[in-house]
Amino acid sequence: MSARDFLVELGTEELPPKALKTLASAFRDGITQGLKDAGLTHADVQVYAAPRRLAVLVEQLIEGQADRTQVIDGPPVQVAFDEEGEPTKAGLGFARKCGVDISEVDRSGAKLRYEQHITGQATTVLLPSIVENALNALPIPKRMRWGARKEEFVRPTQWLVMLFGEEVVECTILAQTAGRASYGHRFHHNAEVVLNQPSDYLEALRKAYVIADFNERRALIKQRVDELAQEQQGTAIVPESLLDEVTALVEWPVPLVCSFEEHFLDVPQEALIITMQDNQKYFCLLDSHGALLPRFITVSNIESKDPQQVISGNEKVVRPRLTDAEFFYLQDQKQPLSAFNERLENVVFQAQLGSVYDKAVRVSKLAAFIAGKIGGNPQHAERAGLLSKCDLATEMVGEFPEMQGIAGYYYAKNDNEAGDIALALNEQYMPRGAGAELPTSLTGAAVAVADKLDTLVGIFGIGMLPTGSKDPYALRRAALGVLRILIEKQLDVDISELVAMTIAQYGDKVQREGSAAQVQEFIFDRLRARYEDAGVDVAVYQAVRALHPMSPLDFDQRVQAVQAFRALPEAQALAAVNKRVSNLLGKNNTAQATEVQARYFDSPAEFALYAALKQAQQAVAPLAESRQYSQTLARLASLHEPVDAFFTDVLVNVEEAEIRANRLAMLAHLRSLFLGVADISVLD
Repeated sequence: MSARDFLVELGTEELPPKALKTLASAFRDGITQGLKDAGLTHADVQVYAAPRRLAVLVEQLIEGQADRTQVIDGPPVQVAFDEEGEPTKAGLGFARKCGVDISEVDRSGAKLRYEQHITGQATTVLLPSIVENALNALPIPKRMRWGARKEEFVRPTQWLVMLFGEEVVECTILAQTAGRASYGHRFHHNAEVVLNQPSDYLEALRKAYVIADFNERRALIKQRVDELAQEQQGTAIVPESLLDEVTALVEWPVPLVCSFEEHFLDVPQEALIITMQDNQKYFCLLDSHGALLPRFITVSNIESKDPQQVISGNEKVVRPRLTDAEFFYLQDQKQPLSAFNERLENVVFQAQLGSVYDKAVRVSKLAAFIAGKIGGNPQHAERAGLLSKCDLATEMVGEFPEMQGIAGYYYAKNDNEAGDIALALNEQYMPRGAGAELPTSLTGAAVAVADKLDTLVGIFGIGMLPTGSKDPYALRRAALGVLRILIEKQLDVDISELVAMTIAQYGDKVQREGSAAQVQEFIFDRLRARYEDAGVDVAVYQAVRALHPMSPLDFDQRVQAVQAFRALPEAQALAAVNKRVSNLLGKNNTAQATEVQARYFDSPAEFALYAALKQAQQAVAPLAESRQYSQTLARLASLHEPVDAFFTDVLVNVEEAEIRANRLAMLAHLRSLFLGVADISVLD
């Protein structure tokens, strides 16, 4: 069967820029699925999206469905016909369902059968419903109506192109009658663009100042922005989300360099970047040292004969935004950062847990304690903790919430606070997401851990545990943050000790009974997913978890050791032995000897294992002391042969109680050596 290209383009008023990519992909997927369901084969499918249009081009779409035969089974023959051979209601009903006389139904088998020949429909007949269904299925949170029409879509529709080869697919969808006329750029070519066939689409629109291919526009913008940044001896900040949004705003992108007054650079650059990116969709420029340049790049949607007019217009628009940021900054500078704590006494952290200021006081004490444990400066950590929430009451953060922590850093520097104290005010929120940057200073690490633990203990202490997808206080993220900081920065701290102190600071505001265990379990449960993502088998995690080490760093070191141990040829057999030993000890937990006595040995295998255990004990003791867990397990792997010989030649559960107890004591000694690292019996 012959095939033709198919093009559908829906013209609209300007589509939501943040949703354009999603809408385009969903439109393509909907059409592709519709064609598949209809049995219409085709080659490649291309999707195009611009501010005023969604389009899909299907290459080599067959012209119609193939004819097919459908076999319909009916009731048993004995039910469909009576004893005289006359059709019953069941038989007649089946024939009626098939749209034929009962005489045309096949009754040669056990059941009635009808072989129906279905003639395939033409593609042009099927396409309107396929397109309409795809449009109706688009992920549009809130549809709108326009004029007096009943049709609903994300934006009012303006035109519809539907071409199958050179033929217009006649239909009306979303109040638009299909034709072959698209429209060009709103300003450069505000006129019809007549398309003779689908393959003309891209070039015809390009001549009308529309680059319909989203990816092409995106690449062009990125390339030109980078070129202009280099010309300004800088580097452009190009977040992926902003690049997508800008691409969705323009049909004919023309990046231009603009500037602003240098005195605005006295304001924290993060605030300037935020307002230029979020409010104006500009690309900011940094110098070689990472400092903001007094220039930015805007992407115009027109190719102006006088670009300076476009540049001046954007400079005029951005100036009030920057002036606002400057004003908030200067207002905040009229008092020291510490003074803002007074305002926080009236700001609720959580109704049952007190104010934000109360939280800062608790964090300061806990941070000082942690700093002492990790080799930091307790006085600096305490000061940083006390100042940690001050910027929440500033004008700057009130206007730019993203400046939380960053504003505190700049204001602390202006107040001549110690460098690590200022840094900690920003680092307290780290990591800000999965895989994000960690604190660089010990003071920052102490405050970050303290802040997260305070939230965890407080919210758990009033019974507001996260359930399913609901985690309003981001407790999972807080727990992961604590773990990442302590593990990746190699900080050896006992979580149980920190949790206990945090609970003590809350006093009677939290439920004490069971809270500590609950918080600790929640934190260490987060490690399971962390290791699974890293390709560590869950059994390795469980082998360490069985021992309940309270230091996340120690926990991680044990996990890495067990993971390395699993690769050894002796690992599987020793895991099985440990499981066997565990079972034996569990069944004989009464009347066990605590010391091994050689006088009860009656086989060479016992003497050999006893000697091997003593040697292993001497070898691994210093290794375990220095937490060289991998070397410990590697050394214990040498016990494989004497252990195998023991279980081959020796019966543990003998009648003589003293001999049995002595053998169990030796096995207990064996198991204790491994338990110094992990319970490897769960690896079996």
